[in-house]
Amino acid sequence: MTLDDLMYKPGLLAGKRYLVTGGGSGLGRVMSEALVLLGATVYICGRRESVLEETARALTAAAGPQGGRAVGVACDIRKEEQITAMLDRVWADGGAIDGLVNNAAGNFVSRTEDLSPRGFDAIANIVFRGSFMMTLDCGKRWLAEGRSAAVVSILTTWVWNGSAFTVPSAMSKAGLHAMTQSLAVEWAGRGIRFNAIAPGLFPTEGMSARLNPGGGEHKTEGNPMDRNGRMPELANLAVLLLGPGADYINGQTIAIDGGQYQATGGNFSRMRSWSGEDWQRARENIAGQDAKDRRARLA
Repeated sequence: MTLDDLMYKPGLLAGKRYLVTGGGSGLGRVMSEALVLLGATVYICGRRESVLEETARALTAAAGPQGGRAVGVACDIRKEEQITAMLDRVWADGGAIDGLVNNAAGNFVSRTEDLSPRGFDAIANIVFRGSFMMTLDCGKRWLAEGRSAAVVSILTTWVWNGSAFTVPSAMSKAGLHAMTQSLAVEWAGRGIRFNAIAPGLFPTEGMSARLNPGGGEHKTEGNPMDRNGRMPELANLAVLLLGPGADYINGQTIAIDGGQYQATGGNFSRMRSWSGEDWQRARENIAGQDAKDRRARLA
């Protein structure tokens, strides 16, 4: 991505400071890249310190002398003490942040009867509980300091109609949708806005491995625009909701999916036709990706 891919003037976010959870890879990296290109300091957090450091170096170098910088900060948002320690470090590095992007997530397809409590917690503890605790800790600091800020949470269109075979994610994202609407009312008068983005298909390696475990290219079926999303399109929307000039947008969850939700429901109901053998292959492929991720974290 370059400045030419963005619809904003260079330096728009100079002096601004943001935190992006799950910012080392995938959609989090894309949004962080846009913020840095526009001049912001961006703290990217996640569990894999080596990935964060590599991403921070790459984003800072790509932005050049006129851009901002990225800083990697390791944090497992499932653990409250790590959230507090990370935010202490971020605040000590230059003061309050101007915005938070709740992007960290986990997901995989599964028949609900095959889920274990551990499998449910693997999703809910990050998406639902972790994102809330991160938002709450930031919010308390902003309120105590009388600071204005913006929070953007990355959801899905399933918050409006649910999704078979990704029930823990659908439940958790719906919870963040409710948080967005609730705190948009509770805290707006004190300067803190809340909005959310519901992306359609923006393929990333991790997403494709767990949500398209049959393999092959992950394509949008029945999309009115007959294509997947392009990363700068998502980045432009995130900047709009975080940056100056759109301060009256509050309490909204905005879909960016080419009309997929209206055309097909935008979820995984098509998997009702899968056989037991299909689900067995899916479990094996997802287990292989999990093992790969564990090796990467230990590397």
